[in-house]
Amino acid sequence: MTISSAQEPLTVAIIGTGFVGAVSAAVYASFGNMVIGLDIDEQKVAALRQGKVPFFEPGLEELLQQEQTAGRLTFTTSYQEVISTADVIMIAVGTPSSAEGKVNLDYVYAASEALAPHLKQDAVVVVKSTVPPGTLDEVRTRIDAHAEVAYTLASVPEFLREGTAVEDTLHPDRVVIGAESDAAFAILEQLHAPLKAPVVRVNPISAQMAKYTANAYLATRITFINQIADLCEHTGADIEEVIESIGHDKRIGHQYWYPGFGYGGSCFPKDVKELAHYSRTVGLGDNLLNQLDRLNEERIPTLLEAYSDWIGGFEGKKVAVLGLSFKPNTNDMREAPSTHLIPALLDAGATVAGYDPKAMEEAAAVIPAHDYLTFVPDLSEACENADVIIALIEWPEIIEFDYASVRTQRAQWFIDARNQFDPKTITSAGFKYRGVGRKTT
Repeated sequence: MTISSAQEPLTVAIIGTGFVGAVSAAVYASFGNMVIGLDIDEQKVAALRQGKVPFFEPGLEELLQQEQTAGRLTFTTSYQEVISTADVIMIAVGTPSSAEGKVNLDYVYAASEALAPHLKQDAVVVVKSTVPPGTLDEVRTRIDAHAEVAYTLASVPEFLREGTAVEDTLHPDRVVIGAESDAAFAILEQLHAPLKAPVVRVNPISAQMAKYTANAYLATRITFINQIADLCEHTGADIEEVIESIGHDKRIGHQYWYPGFGYGGSCFPKDVKELAHYSRTVGLGDNLLNQLDRLNEERIPTLLEAYSDWIGGFEGKKVAVLGLSFKPNTNDMREAPSTHLIPALLDAGATVAGYDPKAMEEAAAVIPAHDYLTFVPDLSEACENADVIIALIEWPEIIEFDYASVRTQRAQWFIDARNQFDPKTITSAGFKYRGVGRKTT
């Protein structure tokens, strides 16, 4: 269903100015709406008011500054200032996982209670945060305890990717709207009409489950191809040739086959853990979701053991770890492979030099300090005199670097953690090459 609309602009309040909230605010403002971003973090709001985004996301800062200059986007810490005039209020706060995998909804509930006294008549309150199916029941209870007017609840999950978030938001595959009334559907379809994307009308619980399902399925593909890559290691098959072969089947396709160190980031691990936790609470603890979580947790230790055997142990060796964020084009360190790999290398007796084009400060803040760990701002310097180079994340700077320029006369190993390099190019430079599920030269 494609929507086009020439109706009056809406006033939109977005609670939470993190990754999802900031991107959504800038994009909705670019459609001509009046958008106000709300956050209780005064320092973050102060930075945003100056046009500075407190994290790296390509194209976002430019779009945010453009909309602020046009007068369509502002930021505040005041609920009363924002909510009382908003036609649509979106809750886009974080939903982190607890140690056992259960999602923490404290921020969602706190936002629900804080917005309730200030609602205007017939406003639509949207939970954009990733929340378990059924969460809106508790959100309603908390709003009803303080609200004095009628309102409608809805769920509009996001499906954007860090590193391409602005592009994904502007050109989505679909917009999923879970609402409770035709009026709510109408106003939310109006809000998203400029996207000219298919709109999927569902109930709020289905919308919430759709978000978890999409992420769990993509995590399943990564885990599945890692299992096949392990088999390739034992058979002499090359996983990249296998992916090319199966991808021509229209039922399978070439996209999203990423053999490597497992899935990370702010969404996949958290969402799989939540589904796994929920399945255990309803007596389905032995299902695929729990196995996904376990296999991903075991992925880095399993690979590290194999690499250790290959190079004769990491003790006493200098290791250059290239790429510290969880993926290219972001400085997000949440569940980044480096946060698990580097401590394990240090425990194994290695000296580690870490490099990333954008996430150096963030990495130093989350990876425990160690006498044998340094973060080096220059890629060439990080690789200097390295016994082992681990190309962990496929930043263009890392892929395009001339590794022959840092070759020494002694034995050196090159670990291609994302299968981004031509093995012949690396071996012709004098390195011993190993990818994931590829023929070892």
